[in-house]
Amino acid sequence: MSPFSYQDGVLGAESVPLTTIADAVGTPCFVYSRAALTDAFNAYARAFADTQPLVCYAAKANSNIAILDLFARLGSGFDIVSGGELARVLAAGGSPDRVVFSGVGKSEAEMRFALEHGILCFNVESSSELERLNRVAGQISKVAPVSFRVNPDVDSGTHPYISTGLKENKFGIPHGDALAVYLRAQRLANVRIVGIDCHIGSQITQLAPYVDALDRILDLVIRLEMLGIELEHIDLGGGIGIRYRDEQPLALPAYARAIRDRMAGRRERLILEPGRSLVGNGGLLLTRVEYLKHSAAKHFAVVDAAMNDLMRPALYDAYHAVLPVREHATAAPDVYDVVGPVCESGDFLARDRNLAVAEGDLIAIMSAGAYGMSMSSNYNTRPRAAEVMADGAAWHVIRDREGIPELFQHEHLLP
Repeated sequence: MSPFSYQDGVLGAESVPLTTIADAVGTPCFVYSRAALTDAFNAYARAFADTQPLVCYAAKANSNIAILDLFARLGSGFDIVSGGELARVLAAGGSPDRVVFSGVGKSEAEMRFALEHGILCFNVESSSELERLNRVAGQISKVAPVSFRVNPDVDSGTHPYISTGLKENKFGIPHGDALAVYLRAQRLANVRIVGIDCHIGSQITQLAPYVDALDRILDLVIRLEMLGIELEHIDLGGGIGIRYRDEQPLALPAYARAIRDRMAGRRERLILEPGRSLVGNGGLLLTRVEYLKHSAAKHFAVVDAAMNDLMRPALYDAYHAVLPVREHATAAPDVYDVVGPVCESGDFLARDRNLAVAEGDLIAIMSAGAYGMSMSSNYNTRPRAAEVMADGAAWHVIRDREGIPELFQHEHLLP
């Protein structure tokens, strides 16, 4: 059952009418469903019940500390890509020994911060990073647990901006160079080899790319064993797609079965790094129509949300469904582009949608739980939106709306 449905003609989040939230906190506002996030996490637990992997939520998808706290309570680990995300995980009650640190550009300060807190492992993405991590760990008398992110040169079949597993992508160590890097790490005093990592992209809806990548990774694992290097875990990353429009998402049981069949008899622990599939369909962006603008060529519904709130349409030409909050509109339907007030032609949230809306109406931009708030900005000096979590018949503000004075409180006039 969808966490967002019409009740007495009004779209609600669980049992909370969106009109109630809009009246209380204003718009634009991100609204999430606690039940949807919980069910999405538990779906992984059910699918992988016999292998019991460590599921590390990819915090970049949505890093609000209430969401991190919710997943920590459910038993999640975390995949982070910055020192700031580690600080968020710690503030949310996450355990550092269930954190994997990915990303191609870790700074010395970030490495030191993660070492001091005893994270599970660093997903190292280059030989230069390996040398830096060894040096930093030595400076503070630590031994860094490392897993190497190997780029298997597998096409995930997704948008080029979210494909990460090809040899021309910036991520990971080339498959052909991996053995040499592992042998180099084996000789370093302040690193300890614990695993291997792979992440080929995002919004993947087919099983074949995962199977191809896993087969290439397992081939490396076997060759490492022949060299005397035994691993503690195999990290297959994340990237499972969700339904935005007419996609057919990969079924988790089929995904789990394919992994289980290939890893049968292996002793390494499995790690997964889902992000979008845990939060994407568990959130929406609530916005209000400010103006209806008509011309001979195009009709526009100008709303109070914009590309600074939800970057995905402008960045990826991404599709998000648009629903009226009141189901039985009195306005005549028309075909609109849903656009925001930002001074850019790329400021659109949806194009060519058949909507029956009037000025002042509320609409919901669906499937906005992932890469919405986490990618938002203050472009055009626009305060970032509030965030709300629906929880049955209750709801909670999990982020206050920014005020305009906050946006320049750290700036200074010239003397």
